[in-house]
Amino acid sequence: MVTNGIERQQILRMASSLPSGPLVLSLYLLLFPVCLATDSASITYHGGPLLTGNLHLTLIWYGQFGRVHKNVIRAFVESLHYNAGANLQPQVSSWWNVVESYQEVAGKGSSPINVKVVKQVTDLKYSAGKVVTSEFIQKVLRKATGGDSNTIPVILTARDVQMQGLCFTKCSQHGMLAGDHQQPYIVVGNPESECPGSCAWPFQKPDKGPLSITLNPPNGNLGVDAMVIAFARALVEAVTNPYKTGFFQDNSNNANKTVEAASACWGIFGSGAFDGYTGKVRVDPETGGGFNGHGSRGRKFLIPAVWNPKTKSCWTLL
Repeated sequence: MVTNGIERQQILRMASSLPSGPLVLSLYLLLFPVCLATDSASITYHGGPLLTGNLHLTLIWYGQFGRVHKNVIRAFVESLHYNAGANLQPQVSSWWNVVESYQEVAGKGSSPINVKVVKQVTDLKYSAGKVVTSEFIQKVLRKATGGDSNTIPVILTARDVQMQGLCFTKCSQHGMLAGDHQQPYIVVGNPESECPGSCAWPFQKPDKGPLSITLNPPNGNLGVDAMVIAFARALVEAVTNPYKTGFFQDNSNNANKTVEAASACWGIFGSGAFDGYTGKVRVDPETGGGFNGHGSRGRKFLIPAVWNPKTKSCWTLL
């Protein structure tokens, strides 16, 4: 069922009048299974290479990070290939299987894409300053990788670091390190201080847009749970469009508005999503955290929708 704008606002007004709490949120999600109407063009393949095989990540912890942040991010990476068992469904690994299917659609086989953290670097002294720019990225990456082009560096910035464009584009980004090898990289900002209303939804009320139902973060930390969402999006798009010649939406390929495999499904976390509503998710009865996927170390995650190249639609775990 597809609802119009008036019906959506009526549903959200009804929900906003309800008392809060995990039980009430669960009832709300069951009572209003509404579908998202999308008119976005399809993501298509443009003939370029994809990232395949073994992907070795170098995590660069830029600034002050707590143990929770590091454990959750590492557990998310492990979860891409983790089998949580039949009693713990759905699994994050099912989401990654959809990402792996891009190879088949591109005519490049159907082998697993194995992602593994092989190196971690900590920069507690903010060696490149506290504002992320293109020059900042190049400097940090070269220092952290030491010229090793066989890894994919991932810069994760602390909450007191400003990321240029963080609040206005994708909340994370991927690109290529300048040089002969065109080494892919990922940058993920912590929006907790800078712009939680832009990049921490659905754990924080948005700065603009329709009335919204918020969720408790599944791992109890708004910053890192928002970073998982942003990291997941950037990782998907780095794999499917590493050199800007892979999968993306036609007529969208410019510096800040390229619509790719994750951004095509922005704001969708479950079936029935619409503006201001995540779609179907689950609520942990013990913590009240909203999630849609089980992962390693007993962790639960809220994972964003991804464009399914076979069905040509947004795909979610629930």
